[in-house]
Amino acid sequence: MIERITIEPAARPIDAVVRLPGSKSITNRALVMAALAEGESAITCALFSDDTRYMAAALATLGIVVDADEAAESMRVQGLGGVFPARSVDLFVGNAGTAMRFLTAFVALGRGEFCLDGVTRMRQRPIADLLSALRQAGVDVRCRNNDDCPPVDVRADGLRGGNVMLDAGVSSQYLSALLMVAPYAREGMRIELVGKLVSEPYVRMTTGMMAQWGVSTDQPAPNVYCVAPGQRYRAMREYRVEPDASSASYFMAAAAVTGGRVRIPGIGTASLQGDVAFADVLEQAGCHVERGPDWVEVRGPERLRGLDIDMNAISDTAMTLAVVALFADGPTRIRNVAHVRQKESDRVSALAAELRKLGAGVEEQPDGLTIDPPAAIRPAAVKTYDDHRMAMSFAVAGLRAPGVTICDPACVAKTFPGYFRALRDCAQGTARA
Repeated sequence: MIERITIEPAARPIDAVVRLPGSKSITNRALVMAALAEGESAITCALFSDDTRYMAAALATLGIVVDADEAAESMRVQGLGGVFPARSVDLFVGNAGTAMRFLTAFVALGRGEFCLDGVTRMRQRPIADLLSALRQAGVDVRCRNNDDCPPVDVRADGLRGGNVMLDAGVSSQYLSALLMVAPYAREGMRIELVGKLVSEPYVRMTTGMMAQWGVSTDQPAPNVYCVAPGQRYRAMREYRVEPDASSASYFMAAAAVTGGRVRIPGIGTASLQGDVAFADVLEQAGCHVERGPDWVEVRGPERLRGLDIDMNAISDTAMTLAVVALFADGPTRIRNVAHVRQKESDRVSALAAELRKLGAGVEEQPDGLTIDPPAAIRPAAVKTYDDHRMAMSFAVAGLRAPGVTICDPACVAKTFPGYFRALRDCAQGTARA
């Protein structure tokens, strides 16, 4: 296991076409929908990473056949129409938030006793609001340690559904989890949101995919989602996963900080993923951006502008912007991302600590941070907190400034195992992920 890696600065402005692996968010949603459908579905261009392997392994433990072919980037899933054989199993999901939240709702459709657990950090990530909604829908579910965090114990006897109130201010995944299982609830589900929904584009991704798989969702009011009972996902002969837009942000940023050009095929104006809008953020910072239905191209400017911007909707890319901010002409203020403190790390505090190592002036706020770029980047070893996005974001700085070392680079296996090779190839103009 490599303990650290020092990024080699790009010798010239980057000029590359970057072909990225599949979206983690889409792959894990497709696995759930395929498992609930009746019959075989083929998921192509699927992402193979720690998070998707945990999801596939959990479904297999529940008795759903998942035939994964990593070389072909495909998964064949034998859906069982909303039922599964397992009656009493333990599921381990590492630090995969999507797997923990989605599977907690998924096993509520079964009959038996189920325990879901993860690594130490997962045991610090809240899930109480999802459990409260599931209890309203008739599920016997609790946090084993009475601390609002996993491990989670579920005693399932099918899902009644009905009217539920949900606070999705910590994670939009709570709402996505409920929506995906709602068609199989005896009464369907009417979900009314309490307070503000974070990362709303991920919910649009969920409802858009549900429609692709044959299930409709109504939204009679901005804070109300309804799924009628009796609907069923249809098995898909081939469901093609888009490239990962969150991962694309690092390569867009590489073009921005080096004054180069990066084109990313497979995502564009027709994408299901909200994080493709990171290109819009870079455009505000001075980049030139061109878009098609299934591609986006970013060209870096001579001078980057600092921004004052609400990143709530695309908060997974807030870390990428924080690193781009190191090279801007003025300060950057990232706002309305308090919920990222509950991610794989406390991302606000982690960003502040590591940006300061590189010489930036950082003011940490409860909901974000303000970054004053340094006159010159200081060489430093960047701690990654076992957070894949810390590693991937800060590596971009090393393309422009010498001496940036990433500690524990293997943490990128969570969503993008080949990241450092892809970044190197991008810098050399030969990028193929």
